[in-house]
Amino acid sequence: MKYTATEIGALVRQTRKRLGVTQKDLALTAGTGLRFVIDLEKGKETCELGKSLRILQTLGITVTLTPPAGEA
Repeated sequence: MKYTATEIGALVRQTRKRLGVTQKDLALTAGTGLRFVIDLEKGKETCELGKSLRILQTLGITVTLTPPAGEA
């Protein structure tokens, strides 16, 4: 499935709120800044991949990567 930065940001925000976690607490737990969490939730396309993955992992959101089928 293909996701946009906006959709990922919305998922992060929804999950964080469902867990009852503030943006500040998420940033502290994941080792990022508050501004980063705000930008990620807004769907900023230039958010750093490593930090984004840490946020997803902290919230328990799993990411599945499937390479294209190739020649064996």
